[in-house]
Amino acid sequence: MTAHTLETPEVDLVYDVHGPLPTADGRPPLVMIGQPMDAGGFRALASHFPERTVITYDPRGLGRSTRKDGRVDHAPQIQAADVHAVIEALGAGPVEMFASSGGAVTALALVAAYPEDVTTLVAHEPPLIAVLSDARAAERARAGVRDVYEKKGWGAGMAAFIAMTSWQGELTDAYFAQPAPDPAAFGMPAEDDGSRDDPLLSDRSWAVSSYRPDVDALTAAPTRVVIAVGEESEETFTGRTSVATAELLGQQATVFPSHHGGFLDGEFGYPGQPEAFARKLREVLADAV
Repeated sequence: MTAHTLETPEVDLVYDVHGPLPTADGRPPLVMIGQPMDAGGFRALASHFPERTVITYDPRGLGRSTRKDGRVDHAPQIQAADVHAVIEALGAGPVEMFASSGGAVTALALVAAYPEDVTTLVAHEPPLIAVLSDARAAERARAGVRDVYEKKGWGAGMAAFIAMTSWQGELTDAYFAQPAPDPAAFGMPAEDDGSRDDPLLSDRSWAVSSYRPDVDALTAAPTRVVIAVGEESEETFTGRTSVATAELLGQQATVFPSHHGGFLDGEFGYPGQPEAFARKLREVLADAV
């Protein structure tokens, strides 16, 4: 693996190249992106593709990618332009792409704006509030997580976030009537360290979850777009957004093993099934060849 830095006027983007360029197998590079997760979150998944050249990166303002634009918010269109710049720097496009969570939102924005960049996109559980039938309730729940975080800190905020994202079905009055979860019940610290800059719990990433996919641009693009959902996600928030996004694009969501973090190993808490996940991803990518 070699690390590279792409310097632009607004950000120094750090990306990692796992394998040779040009690729040894003649296949396009396989780019893996997340948000707010950085390149480190794809360590386990990338290890299951030793035959492929895999590219991972740290999104603007996260991990090793240092912002110079004076902003702290995270916007899909801006991140899409960053990913486009990385693909251009590789000189090996178009690429195949696996994108998860907020990274899947960035990837949908990328395909809409730069349709020649990606041959196949597997967009795993994009958290798109706008596609839900209960979008207003989801916005209220999102604001509730932010409010708990602002008032009580990271542990309480993360507990509230887990409660929201694990809720089964639409966010009804029953959801809003439940008491605030105890951070200790989720293994979270109760003490407040005073920080309020978490991109997941603050409103800094609201542009990601508020993004509205450009259906016309996506369906007109030459890119094969596959919306993926974890088999354990079922009626949870990101499971429902995945199914709804797939329906907007005239398809059914493709079921992958495990949950929202199904490609992660135990290094990041609740482990997924990275080997089985990689096997399914390889099958989906092979269908395009």
